Amino acid sequence: MEIIELWPFSQGEIAGEPDRFVDAAFQHGPGLSHTSALRRKDYLERAVAGGFPEAVRRVPRRRAAFFDSYLTTLIERDVLEISSIERRGELMKLLALLAAGAAHLLVPGTLAGQSSIPRSTLVRYLELLSSVFLIKTIPAWSSDLTRRAIGTPKLAVVDTGVACHLIGQDSVRLNEPGGAAGQIIENLVLMELARQLTWSQERASLRHYRTKDGVEVDAVLQTPDGRVIGVEVKAGSNVRTEDLRGLRQLADLLGDRFIAGYVLYAGQQTLPFGEKIRALPLDALWRLAP
Repeated sequence: MEIIELWPFSQGEIAGEPDRFVDAAFQHGPGLSHTSALRRKDYLERAVAGGFPEAVRRVPRRRAAFFDSYLTTLIERDVLEISSIERRGELMKLLALLAAGAAHLLVPGTLAGQSSIPRSTLVRYLELLSSVFLIKTIPAWSSDLTRRAIGTPKLAVVDTGVACHLIGQDSVRLNEPGGAAGQIIENLVLMELARQLTWSQERASLRHYRTKDGVEVDAVLQTPDGRVIGVEVKAGSNVRTEDLRGLRQLADLLGDRFIAGYVLYAGQQTLPFGEKIRALPLDALWRLAP
C-alpha cells in the first residue's frame, strides 16, 4: 500500500512548465542560468491565486467565496470527523494567526499566548490542521559540524492563496510597505520545493537552517548521501551581500558536500556570487529542467 498526498497544483502544472528545479540543481550545481520576464507583482498575483484549480480560474471576488467555503467545509466536516471540537471559532482564529506567521518559526508557547488557547489544546489543534493538509512544518537542519543551529521548525501554509485570504491581503496590499510579500513569497517557494520532492529523481529532505545568532538559510535540501543545496528567498529585485551570509556559512561548514547555493529573487537575470552561489529569478523554480 502507498499513501499519495494530493497537493494543490504547482506553478509548473499551472503554467505547463517542467517543474524540475530540484533535479537540475543537484545535477548541474552552480551551473544553472535563467532569465525571466516576470516581476515582483507577477509572483504576488500567483501567490494570491494559489494552486487550487477552482481558485486559479476565478476572478478575485469570486475566489474569496471559494476560500471561505473551502475553509468552512474543511473545519466543519474533516476536522470534526477527526476530533470533537466544541469551539470552532478558536480554530479559525488560530488559522488566521498561523497565516500571519507563515514562513516564520513555529513556537507553540508564543501562539498560545497570542490566541489565548491553552498550550496543550493548541498543540492538538496544530496536529489536526496538519492532518487535513492546511499547514506544514519544515524541520530544522543541523549537522555535527555546528553546535549553534536551533531545532525549532518553521511553519508553512500549504496553499498561499489560502494564506493570503486568511490575512486579508491581495497582490496590491502585499506589495505595499508593511505588506506580507516577503513571507508569502518564501512560503510559496517552500511549498513548491515540497511538491517537487514528491516526484524528483533526487531523494532529498526539506529543512531550514537558523543559528542562535540569526544566520539562516530558508531551505536546505539534503540527499541521503549528504549532498546539500541551499536556497534563500528574496521578494525584492535586488540581492545584497548580507543576503548571502547563510549560504556562505553553509558552504564553509560542508565543503565538498555543499553542491550549490541559490538566492531565488524577483529580479530577471542570473547573478554569480563566487564559485558556488548564484542568484536566479524566482520562476527558475518551475521553468528549469535537468
